Amino acid sequence: MFDVFCKSQKECAMNKGELVDAVAEKASVTKKQADAVLSAALEAIMEAVSEGDKVTLVGFGSFESRERKAREGRNPKTGDKMEIPATRVPAFSAGKLFKDRVAPPKEPKI
Repeated sequence: MFDVFCKSQKECAMNKGELVDAVAEKASVTKKQADAVLSAALEAIMEAVSEGDKVTLVGFGSFESRERKAREGRNPKTGDKMEIPATRVPAFSAGKLFKDRVAPPKEPKI
């Protein structure tokens, strides 16, 4: 879908419109239908994760919220120490099928 010789990472990034186009083509539906389904799926995932649930899509990966501990940081402008409070952050862990697509396992040398 993307040119191997992209000038920068940003130029090679797929945006939502391009993802909708790809889904519409693969599922043989209209772009409007693909956009509605994709938007609803993303909203459902965000809602579940924000409520503390874990969403697992077998082969693709898992979405969950994780606790980030309070820590000490530095103000980048002044260099002064500052406390960064604890917070919850969204996290994604890729599934085995996804990992294998991105970096296929190497065959052992004989």
